[in-house]
Amino acid sequence: MKPKILTTLQDYSLAELLRDSVAGLTVAMVAIPLSLAIAIASGAPPEKGLVTAIVGGFLISLLGGSRVQIGGPTGAFIVIVFSVIAEHGYDGLVLATFMAGVILVIAGYLRLGKLIALVPEAVVNGFTLGIALVIAFSQLRDLMGLDMASQPAEFIARIEALWSARETLSGLSLAIGGTTLALIFGLRRLWPAFPGLIVAVIAGSLLAMWAGPSVETIGSRFGDIPSVFALPGWPAVTPERIVELLPSAFIIAFLAGVESLLSAMVADRMIGGKHRPTAEIAAQGFANIGSAIAGGMPATGAIARTATNVRAGGRTPVAGVIHALVILIVMALAAPLVAYLAMPAMAAVLLATAWNMSEPHKWRGYVTGPRSDTVLLVLTLVLTVLVDLTVAIGVGVSLGLAIRLSRRGVPPSSWRTPRR
Repeated sequence: MKPKILTTLQDYSLAELLRDSVAGLTVAMVAIPLSLAIAIASGAPPEKGLVTAIVGGFLISLLGGSRVQIGGPTGAFIVIVFSVIAEHGYDGLVLATFMAGVILVIAGYLRLGKLIALVPEAVVNGFTLGIALVIAFSQLRDLMGLDMASQPAEFIARIEALWSARETLSGLSLAIGGTTLALIFGLRRLWPAFPGLIVAVIAGSLLAMWAGPSVETIGSRFGDIPSVFALPGWPAVTPERIVELLPSAFIIAFLAGVESLLSAMVADRMIGGKHRPTAEIAAQGFANIGSAIAGGMPATGAIARTATNVRAGGRTPVAGVIHALVILIVMALAAPLVAYLAMPAMAAVLLATAWNMSEPHKWRGYVTGPRSDTVLLVLTLVLTVLVDLTVAIGVGVSLGLAIRLSRRGVPPSSWRTPRR
């Protein structure tokens, strides 16, 4: 349970501080537009994404078991957060996030982090692909500037609504979103360590300002972004509400645990290190409890931001702490500027996120792998998109474990017919 930061600070040097500071600043510039975009796509006020990145990111780095893990809101939560807000309101999400944090803390102290390894990889890939697909379609409205009062939560109904609004397509919004998307991928390819994400968003937003008020911005939709976050009133807690939010809390805890440990394992391979899964799971729990108390959203380790941290030179949790503090400073000093960010540019951010989540380099392996894994992946994907993430994970994990057990050699029974 010992946090990694206690180990790394024993012989910490000024050179390491400078390196971690550069990495923390770089990751913060990537995390700011991502956090805003994830909050908007989740149906939450934009500033909630920043609050989550500040509080969740700080606690994950301070208490976690990885040297380079960066925490905050991630795309994996968009589907479940959107559905919880739609059904239970934002205060319901806050309570579900708090409950998920408690579940993760208990799991950490019971050393249940190793159980994540029992989740079949096909299930993880299936619901990740499904979430990426839902995210991508949810951003088409803003990317194309379609005139829609709201978007249905159901996937098929959303496609029908998008099609019905096709005649309101704005070529200007599409051009701004397309330019931003091209800049995101182009800058990432040319300078992987450079925070090209925020440069691309600013460039797209400047184009929107030049084009005039016809392109929607964060400010025109949500109003001004507060420069400070006050602790919200605690939501009403009743036994009935806890019971109805428990499935959502378990899914949030499951996603936070899976994504954080996957991210930590990726980071281990990048730096040749070894994370502490027990401390990492417990840190996710404390981070979600802290985020809920501050009125934020679910938080977990973010693979893309963690990789950015490593590429920028971060090697200790201090980089993650600095990343959270930089976001706090930016929110305090430059929050009014956030209102000028164009919605097509923010949609481009999440389209790029959805593409990265889908991991195109793995697609060929999905087809050429064992047929049972392919079927399990497709089933989990379809259930995630068309039914519900809770159902998808429940069915996928159950079938996956059954398939795993069926592949094991079953020893002959020692039972003998008794003599009568």
